[in-house]
Amino acid sequence: MKKIIIAIDGPSGSGKSTTARETAKILNYLYIDTGAMYRAVTFAWLKSGKEFDEDIICDLVKNIKLDLKITEEGQKTYLDGQDISFDIRKPVVTKWVSPVSAIDCVRTAMVEIQRNIGKNGGVVMDGRDIGTVVFPEAHLKIFLVASIEERAIRRQKELMQSGINLSLEEVKAQLESRDIYDSSRLNSPLKKAEDAILIDTSSLTIEQQTRKVVDLALQIINQ
Repeated sequence: MKKIIIAIDGPSGSGKSTTARETAKILNYLYIDTGAMYRAVTFAWLKSGKEFDEDIICDLVKNIKLDLKITEEGQKTYLDGQDISFDIRKPVVTKWVSPVSAIDCVRTAMVEIQRNIGKNGGVVMDGRDIGTVVFPEAHLKIFLVASIEERAIRRQKELMQSGINLSLEEVKAQLESRDIYDSSRLNSPLKKAEDAILIDTSSLTIEQQTRKVVDLALQIINQ
């Protein structure tokens, strides 16, 4: 069967990462969590202890080694050989990832890596600009949305599983703030590609939304 590129975009908590990961499993495709890459850069900057300055962060991006490895436990993110998969999910990284990922040099570097990984197809990538910037020629583009209430509940549960306890209101405020930032930034803003298929996941289970994406993918693969 031909190998296609599947792009899944959407705001935080819409279910795109889990849906992308499960879709990749079913199709035996490679899953790439692009958000983890931007979080890794953010973590590297925070770890450096330096001020927030675009030139400083651009120099940092040139000198770090970022690796993504697919394991039985899912995708692992490595920075200079160190597993930082847990560290990049901490609230302080969440707080800064939007402004860091909006820097031109950061996006240029990450997009180049993403395109190299997915250029031969057989990949499912999720993020905020996969269908609009990274792979505008993707065979299947999905844009997931969900109510802010449902997204906050999901994200809070996710954080609790990682040992991070925040109130529902705190999580909701973080999501709303990031939505505004990501949608209004000049460089690669969060938006639906014109030819993307919109799926509202508010009342869907992961299995249901994954099935929708897999069925759409199989229609294209079997053409």
